[in-house]
Amino acid sequence: MLRTRLRAPWSRYVLALALIAGPGLLGCGSTSAAKGGDDAKAEGEDGPKGLEPLEERAHAVVEAPPPPASEAFTLRGGVVMTATGHRWDPGYVVVENGRIAAVGEGEPPSRVGRVVDVSGHVVTPGLIDVHSHLGVYPQPSVGAHMDGNEATSPNTAGVWAEHGFWPEDPGLERASAGGITTLEILPGSANLIGGRGVILHLRPMRSARAMRFPGAPDTVKMACGENPKRVYGRKGSAPMTRMGNGRGFRAAFAAARAWLEENRDKPVAKVKRDLEMETLAGVLTGRILVQVHCYRADDMLTFLQVADEFGISVRAFHHALEAYKIRDVLAARKIGVATWADWWGFKMEAYDGIPENLALVDEAGGRAIVHSDSPEGIQRLNQEAAKGLASGRAAGVSLDEDKALRWITANPAWALGVDAEVGTLEVG
Repeated sequence: MLRTRLRAPWSRYVLALALIAGPGLLGCGSTSAAKGGDDAKAEGEDGPKGLEPLEERAHAVVEAPPPPASEAFTLRGGVVMTATGHRWDPGYVVVENGRIAAVGEGEPPSRVGRVVDVSGHVVTPGLIDVHSHLGVYPQPSVGAHMDGNEATSPNTAGVWAEHGFWPEDPGLERASAGGITTLEILPGSANLIGGRGVILHLRPMRSARAMRFPGAPDTVKMACGENPKRVYGRKGSAPMTRMGNGRGFRAAFAAARAWLEENRDKPVAKVKRDLEMETLAGVLTGRILVQVHCYRADDMLTFLQVADEFGISVRAFHHALEAYKIRDVLAARKIGVATWADWWGFKMEAYDGIPENLALVDEAGGRAIVHSDSPEGIQRLNQEAAKGLASGRAAGVSLDEDKALRWITANPAWALGVDAEVGTLEVG
């Protein structure tokens, strides 16, 4: 049972954020695209065919989420930063039925519902963190609560972060106080294929399933470089080298391709369940978004070679400290770069980071993203974005505050496939 001491104060933080930080915590409509598009199923004499019904059962709701927010209110008098290139001082935001009804400069044409004077404050979209382990590595941390790495096999695509998520993690309350409204909870990086991530709407509920962002797609965490080869190499098993990493990915994708071809048109009752293959089938069909832990430029290029072999799209590279070395490639492929503003040097593959990384990726036309990967850093993503902005300007990169705001709002929303709902202050 949830402790009342947790639920009560967190609820107050959520209300304050809905009023000051924009629409990130307001109700979001579900979209069919989030479950892979058309809900129609091919029917046969044995019932529905294909893999989609299996996914629907796996995503069944036990605890119903709360209804969308319906309170109407008007914010006026503050600085409004939309993350779309507009900045109004003063500006206004009008919200009705959980949606932005009007946003603009000066005074609102009509004041709807409760009017809140936010003079002296800045109104932005809710902040989004694409890389968090809150709930699976709670803060404060004890060994009994460490549920983020199923380090029993290099391929654990069948595990789901939400099944190990603890909704009473005190760090969630602190993240909310720091302006976070949406976040992706990921498995750790011990394995080549660590399992499915989950995109959460940061509101107090009793399970991750009830906190899931309505309509959000599933994601999968993969990892290249040092971590998998260290974890399994010290056990005397594969992968022990970067060569082994590459083979591990190729073998997993090849097996998934064969399994998908064998099962995609079978009646559901005759599909031989394989949880690893079901996740990787979603990767091959593009229904599950691929998020890859990768530091070095050569590791990113190697992963892209393997991905191309199997027709897999990478949504974002995470950490990506050497993204600046291949920023033209990443921009051309429309791959997000989720990284830190100024944290590197803590292991060999993190040696060649630079504070201008975010700015250079942005300048090249890429999707730069500030992530936390930290229960402390998630509380100050705005400050991390400001550091990246300052470093870029000092290096001569032409950047404005709206660009930096997009690093923690619009761009991460795109990386998570929820940009139609959150990430900017726009009507609708």
